[in-house]
Amino acid sequence: MLQIWGRANSANVQKVLWCCDELGLPFERIDAGLQFGRVNDPDYRALNPNGQVPTLVDGTYVLWESNSILRYLAMQYGASSSLYPAEPKQRASVDRWLDWTLTMLAPAERPVFITLVRTPAEKRDHAALEANLVTLTARWKLLDTYLQGRFYVEGDKFTIADIVLGTFARRWFGLEGVERAPMPSLERWYQRVAQRAAFKKYIDLPLT
Repeated sequence: MLQIWGRANSANVQKVLWCCDELGLPFERIDAGLQFGRVNDPDYRALNPNGQVPTLVDGTYVLWESNSILRYLAMQYGASSSLYPAEPKQRASVDRWLDWTLTMLAPAERPVFITLVRTPAEKRDHAALEANLVTLTARWKLLDTYLQGRFYVEGDKFTIADIVLGTFARRWFGLEGVERAPMPSLERWYQRVAQRAAFKKYIDLPLT
């Protein structure tokens, strides 16, 4: 059975749990990170020298970095699924959104999430929050434009790009105290992926 190290409220861990569920893979999740500690213990650092979550253990094989874990799971256990297309152009199109999330979306999302969810109201930097919201909104508008006329991010079939972006979209649409500009294509896509059983089980949780 797969082992997945990481706390259930981590977006990067949630991606992996969602992917496992889509592939029908049994797994054991082990709490690690933040209040659970463990990530600085020598045995964990031997698995993941970064001291971050998630970490996947598949027999004797160990892998960290959540998007790499998704790729591995889809290639190793989902060859017959559409989660990670084999055709090079289709696969590269999926990969670009995994990379875009790391380089463009997540860095814009993190300060907003930390401020609104994990920082007491009296300690928030409201000027910084407003500036960060402008940047984050622009990132989501880019995806909204791309999604026009599309059922899923890369066409008619659900892929790991939808998993990665859907995990962060849950945070975007779940943040309280945010005035979100209308993004009809993004909203339609989000409502579609939010109906998936694995989303409801692992992603649609209170933001903490």
